[in-house]
Amino acid sequence: MDPIMMDFPDEFHTERLWIRMPRPGDGRAAFEAVNASLDELKPWMKWAQNELSEYDAELGMRESHIKFLSREKLRFLVFLRSTGQFVAATSLHSIDWEVRKFEIGYWIDTRLSGNGYMLEAVRGLCEFAFNQLNARRLEIRCDTTNSKSIKIPERLQFELEGTFRADDVSADGTELRDTYLFAKLGFS
Repeated sequence: MDPIMMDFPDEFHTERLWIRMPRPGDGRAAFEAVNASLDELKPWMKWAQNELSEYDAELGMRESHIKFLSREKLRFLVFLRSTGQFVAATSLHSIDWEVRKFEIGYWIDTRLSGNGYMLEAVRGLCEFAFNQLNARRLEIRCDTTNSKSIKIPERLQFELEGTFRADDVSADGTELRDTYLFAKLGFS
């Protein structure tokens, strides 16, 4: 079956969070969160090397909306259920629909970090992937020096499968970096 014909929810909830696909008009929230978090995102994210314009943030949200509908990349925005405040973004990307394999990515508005929101969002995304998408394999890849990011797969009991040495270039493009590969399996 062509993935574009697959029906599954475009939103879900956790105890404190509302997690949904991007929609036109979401750019402003992402724009504010990224720019408030640039110092923390810059060492790890290539896309965060410069301040984001509101236009580019909106363009990114609309492109993400289209990719969600075409099932190329499933990006989700994370909001507080109690207030609707934007918290973070997480995604299922590098998708292999035949294997049912997905890589998870995530970042948080650092003004809201330290509250367990990212852990809760990624836990919810894992449940969504296993229960709604029949995922067989979830992966999280992160720089071996990104201690905050590493805590997420460790706390969610992903298995560290290996280290890819000199696997990537640092976000600023100045040096080679090593990457951890964490994975969790599920079988339907």
